[in-house]
Amino acid sequence: MAKTKMANVHPPRQGAPSGHLFVVSAPSGAGKTTLCAAIRKHFGDLAYSVSYTTRAPRPGEQHGRDYFFVSVEEFEKGIAEGRWAEWARVHGNLYGTSAQWVRQTMAAGKDILMDIDVQGAEQMLKHFPEAITIFISPPSMEALQERLSKRGTDDAAVMALRLANAQKEMARQNMYHHVLINDDLETATQEFIALLARYRGSSSTSRD
Repeated sequence: MAKTKMANVHPPRQGAPSGHLFVVSAPSGAGKTTLCAAIRKHFGDLAYSVSYTTRAPRPGEQHGRDYFFVSVEEFEKGIAEGRWAEWARVHGNLYGTSAQWVRQTMAAGKDILMDIDVQGAEQMLKHFPEAITIFISPPSMEALQERLSKRGTDDAAVMALRLANAQKEMARQNMYHHVLINDDLETATQEFIALLARYRGSSSTSRD
């Protein structure tokens, strides 16, 4: 069964003038994408952060929906101007989150869900120390390896890299306010929903 571990729990902010920022991280294969999709379906009013990137759009991707696609020059200008709440270079491409968008969205009273890696979460906390951080963990490294193997998309070298990165990320989970262990997806989904509902209080909106 899924379990949650609580640390430095923030009380729900009833009637707060600004929205909550939920920052979610997990190692590859822990089920973060599936759980975040379930959260977005349940809470129809939840804003979802869309990253900026310098990589080219892939087939089917839309500007402003999947990513904001910008030039390297524009992105580097944003770095110089302090425009990004967090940014990173991944496989030669730049990715970042607009600090202005986060501030404006929260100031408007909207809650934000952000799906980001551990390094990005650290950067976000420097800009937004009030962020509520959630780490999604597999029940064990063995279970994670089994899940990644079932995907059948990675060769042995890539698999080894993913597992090594996962071990490093899981070693940092104590920096998060909450750790959700995804042993059973349905149970983990319900616990994830219940956790966000605690913070959102009477302002939360759900839909089936």
